[in-house]
Amino acid sequence: MTIKQAGKIYVIILNYNGWADTIECLESIFRNGYPACQVIVVDNASSDNSLEYLKDWAEGGLDILVDKNHYLRHLFFPPVSKSIPYVIYSEEEINNRFTAKSENNSADRVTKDSIGHYPIIFIQAKFNKGFAAGNNLGIKYAMINEDLDSVILLNNDTVIKPDALKNLIAAKDLYGNEAVYGGRIYYYAQPYKIWFDGGYFNPWLGKARHINMDKNRNEVPCDESFKLINFMTFCFALLPVDIIKRVGLFDEDFFMYGEDLEYSYRLIESGCKIYQICNSEIFHKVGASSGKKASSFSVYWNFRNNIRFIRKFLKFRHKLSAFTYIFATRLIWFPVWLIQKKNYIIINQIKGVIDGFKKIHLS
Repeated sequence: MTIKQAGKIYVIILNYNGWADTIECLESIFRNGYPACQVIVVDNASSDNSLEYLKDWAEGGLDILVDKNHYLRHLFFPPVSKSIPYVIYSEEEINNRFTAKSENNSADRVTKDSIGHYPIIFIQAKFNKGFAAGNNLGIKYAMINEDLDSVILLNNDTVIKPDALKNLIAAKDLYGNEAVYGGRIYYYAQPYKIWFDGGYFNPWLGKARHINMDKNRNEVPCDESFKLINFMTFCFALLPVDIIKRVGLFDEDFFMYGEDLEYSYRLIESGCKIYQICNSEIFHKVGASSGKKASSFSVYWNFRNNIRFIRKFLKFRHKLSAFTYIFATRLIWFPVWLIQKKNYIIINQIKGVIDGFKKIHLS
């Protein structure tokens, strides 16, 4: 695939107490082969002084320690040349400017932050309000600017191949602005094993699954082909500006987990397509943002948001089927978890059900 024109792309990275992962990610981004790319790093009110570390890195005062035998080392090491100019905004500044832009279709100083002046934009959130709210801040900044073509959302605990952005953008140029695009994601710890290669949502069960998950790359050869899917993880996704204007921002009620399914559903309902682009490849430290795979945090938010999604969007017959599936499977799994002494899963799923059924705005 080839790129028709170098439209302005903003890569949005959300950081929360993960500055070392974010630096690895940034090092890989600044090796990408796309010329018109500006990076927005939103710090979601970290408690580990993340922003100071990230500023120090950009100024050339901090380098990451890398295992010389690591298979992916070449993607983010040796360090790119420093210093890298940056500018910092507060959450309040971005919200005020976004509101002003929306009301009178004008913006002032923010529009002058060109790639040449500031390759990196840092935004400091006042509170940690989750994945959806943090990414919304970055999207708002991008939307203020007149030069926006698309945004790429990228988890901070990832590293990318040098052609990952270029191939994703080339696919968008080929298939159009009425779609969202995602790439193939491998496990960082097992670089030949697939974590995400497109997704499928089953309304009868009220759940989504990853296509080709845990398959070896050799089992599913990668080429320039694409596939149409109905569920996208926003660990790595390109959203053209036309899509954002049409579908809107992320629902901030989905603090973490489920926001990808919620947004995917809104995309499909609005008539947009979702494409999986195989040859745009990245590597993901799965679970780095929430701890271990089945933490109390992840169990609660996954379950709570799954309930709220089903209530808010699904048709009655799908609601009935999905809730029957969920509660029937709990009758099987709760005794198993009791025997395994995983009471925290039971407790947090029950909490998730209770909070999932609390009153919501069913718009």
